[in-house]
Parts: sequence; C-alpha cells; structure tokens
Amino acid sequence: MNRQAQAAVLFLVGGAMLHAGTTNLYLRYVKAGLQPLLLAAGAVLIVAAVATVWYELRESRAARKHQDGSGPLDEHAQPGGHDGHGDGHGHGHRETRISWLLVLPLFALILVAPPALGSYSALRAGTALQQPPAYPALPSGDPVKLGLVDYAGRAAYGHGRSLGGRQVEITGFVALDRDGTPYLVRMALNCCAADAQPVKIGLSGKLPPVLQPDSWLDVTGTYTGKQAKDPVNGGIIPFIDVIRAKPVPTPKDPYDESWNQ
Repeated sequence: MNRQAQAAVLFLVGGAMLHAGTTNLYLRYVKAGLQPLLLAAGAVLIVAAVATVWYELRESRAARKHQDGSGPLDEHAQPGGHDGHGDGHGHGHRETRISWLLVLPLFALILVAPPALGSYSALRAGTALQQPPAYPALPSGDPVKLGLVDYAGRAAYGHGRSLGGRQVEITGFVALDRDGTPYLVRMALNCCAADAQPVKIGLSGKLPPVLQPDSWLDVTGTYTGKQAKDPVNGGIIPFIDVIRAKPVPTPKDPYDESWNQ
C-alpha cells in the first residue's frame, strides 16, 4: 500500500479503537482496567496517520518544486513516485487494491458488536476456579450480593463456613451439560476475551421450569455441600440451593475480573 492508503488504514484502526474505548464495546474484548491504554493506543494511531499524510504532502511539494526548477529536491523525495518507487517518468506504480480488504474487519468492529463468550465456550473448557487466599467478611444485608467466583471459592474450598448460612444473590448465564445439569457461569478474565475461562456453579432446588442456555439469571439461594467434578478437567463445581431465580438482561460487563484483582 502507498503512504496515503497506509495513513487511511491507521486512521480507521485508531478511530475504531477510540469508538470501542468510549462505548461498552471494548468490554467484549478486554478487561475494564485496560480502557485507558486502549484509548491512548487509538490516539497514537490517529496522530501517526495525520503525521504520515503531512510528511507525504511535504515530500510531494518538494518534488514538484524540483521538477519546476524552483527549489532543491528534498533528500527523502524521489521524482516520479513515493520513496523511490516510481518508474523514472513521473508516474508511480499502481498499488494493488486488494490491500484495502484490510479495512473490512474494522467496519465489522464498528458496525457489528460481537457477542460475549457463552455456554458453548463454557462447556468446552474446564472450570478455572482457584482457591482464594482469604475469605473477607460478608457485607451486611440479606440476601448478600456476591460475585459468582467469590461464592464458588467460598463454597468449594471454604466449605461454606464463611457464608454463615446466609442467603446469597448471584448473577450469571445458564449452561446445560449433556445430561441436562444446569450451571450458572461467568467467564473469568486475566487480560482479554482470548484468555477467558469459565467458573461454574451447579444449580439445585427451586429452578425455573425452562432454562435457556446463554440466558442470564439472578439467583438467590443458600450454600449446599453438594459438589461435582468438571467433566473437562476434573475441577470442583460447587452447587447452590436455589430459593428463587429471575431472568435479567445481559450486564454491561459480562466478564468477571475479580479473581485476578
């Protein structure tokens, strides 16, 4: 691609990054804490695109002045093309148009928001539950709202002792294994969606008559000692005894980042 095309692609990439970073779209790709870096990277790309155009215009003016005999040739400018790629007769080589296909993923990024990872990915990866280093005291109020990863750690490794028999409220999406066992799942992030791994909680008790995979539920329940082994990696899947469950919209940030904070 010639410099003008390179500048256009740089500008589009930077604009797409700024668009994603100033909306909730970026949360489909990276963790929330990376928003400032994403915005900074987008701004740098746009500045680079503007600088590329400016240098290209400067060299073009210098080349024209040299051809007219009205000024010295810029040391970086070459008559008949850009950066020495001309044919020596004042005509640059025609650039292949296929390079412009590089912009298609950018338009897809801007126009089509990809869905967050869901039950398909969750059931094909083993649970990433890890033993927490400590069990902080629960906040006041009943039911107490907990992150799914927090409850899973307390139930699997703390055997529910830190829960004190209290009702907890957890939000996640539904996944059904081959046997029809329902799980409540959140995908946990280290950095970005590419390294997302599921943390699963089994559901027992008063379940809705119909559970739709990938639908989001707000579940209120209590600790139960029931556990299962993840068929993918043999990890622990704790359960929750459901008292009530209600459908909720997909949250703004569908991923859970609490396990690496």
